Amino acid sequence: MKTFLGHGKLTLVLHRIRSGSGRPLLLLHGLGERSPRSPEAEVADWPGPIYALDFTGHGESSLPVGGGYSPELLLADADTALAHLGVATLLGYGIGAYTALMLCGSRPKAARGAILCDGPGLAGGGAEPGPPAPPVSPPSRGGPPDPFALLELATDIRPPDFAERFVGMALRGSGLERPVSICAAERPAWLAGVLATAGASEASLPEALATYRECP
Repeated sequence: MKTFLGHGKLTLVLHRIRSGSGRPLLLLHGLGERSPRSPEAEVADWPGPIYALDFTGHGESSLPVGGGYSPELLLADADTALAHLGVATLLGYGIGAYTALMLCGSRPKAARGAILCDGPGLAGGGAEPGPPAPPVSPPSRGGPPDPFALLELATDIRPPDFAERFVGMALRGSGLERPVSICAAERPAWLAGVLATAGASEASLPEALATYRECP
């Protein structure tokens, strides 16, 4: 089942990939990827419905003209989906993990836990500016993934102290002892900083899902 959500002049596609009873699980895909059409075995035990969002420039969501991608744009995408669902637990892969972190800090009452997993775009462009990015050609067929997204989101700057603030906001606003669970093996500087922050801890994916399944 697809739901079309307006985000400014863009249209986002939110897929319900499985029904269920209880709090939804919202999947946020990696850079250059798209929503799965069915849930992976690793999330099969989640009792509630499972949704997956196609980010701007990915999957079936709108492809803007001329780029202009940033983590904050994806944050707004995910916030639009969360507003539609009301309350959900977040499971992000790669760039979707960074988005889940920002969203759980920005909406701590509605985002009941954020699980951060490996995937494309997890590292971003590091903590400091790098060399100028090469020019990008528009998509030849007008379809996703948008090459502007691939370039711009792979080189965005992610200082650890900026990421750490979102854990603090989630900890203060959610009432959860551990609002952020890190299931990723890759450890870019921003994620290492998050792991060292109160409110974030390392866990396996089954452990993280079990923790948030039981939280109020």
